[in-house]
Amino acid sequence: MKFEKPLASGRLLRRYKRFLADIRLDDGSEITAHVANPGAMLGLDVQGARVLLSRSDNPKRKLPYSWEIVEGAPMHGGAARLVGVNTAQPNRLVAEALATGSLAPFRDYAHVRPEVRYGEASRVDFLLSGEGRAPCYLEVKNVHLMREDGLAEFPDCKAARSARHMRELAAMCAQGARAALVYVVQMQAERFAVAADLDPTYAAACHAAREAGVEIHAWRCNVTTEAITIAEPITVME
Repeated sequence: MKFEKPLASGRLLRRYKRFLADIRLDDGSEITAHVANPGAMLGLDVQGARVLLSRSDNPKRKLPYSWEIVEGAPMHGGAARLVGVNTAQPNRLVAEALATGSLAPFRDYAHVRPEVRYGEASRVDFLLSGEGRAPCYLEVKNVHLMREDGLAEFPDCKAARSARHMRELAAMCAQGARAALVYVVQMQAERFAVAADLDPTYAAACHAAREAGVEIHAWRCNVTTEAITIAEPITVME
């Protein structure tokens, strides 16, 4: 996924009300950007951090700038890296990867439908189908938390909605469908784990879903100032 135009660069002044950030651009001007990330962004929304922003030419947008990337380091030490923080991007990245067949476990499906209603009150990110195959319910989660060098974690705060998704996926397995969760790690990482200390309820729902047959996958991304692309699978820790 290439950015349509070069990203603007600046320094974070503050993030507030979850979805707003004041930023001083490199030219000295100050702007307010949209933050498409409802999470805590632990270790990333640090005053003075270098950030990269896309800019929309849509005149109807109140905030033309969107925060895309931050240069951050693991909370307990390690090399700084570019981290994608826009939680709208993982679905786009997975859609692109499904179209090109670069996600090996999901290549053999003829049809891909996004945002399909299922379960009690959910929409699955992608429903995959093909002749002679059980439907596959595919959920996508964004990952940007790194407390230990090389170890990506999810979630970074309480994630009740995500826990419900795990229960919904487990229910699809019980009905004979295939269900899978893809964690899209928008940074360099070697391993992935559920942050059970930050949300024990989500961790329990994830464990129960795995026991019910839900597949758990994690892919790291190559993140640059020009593009973000899904690169390769990484180890999912038990």
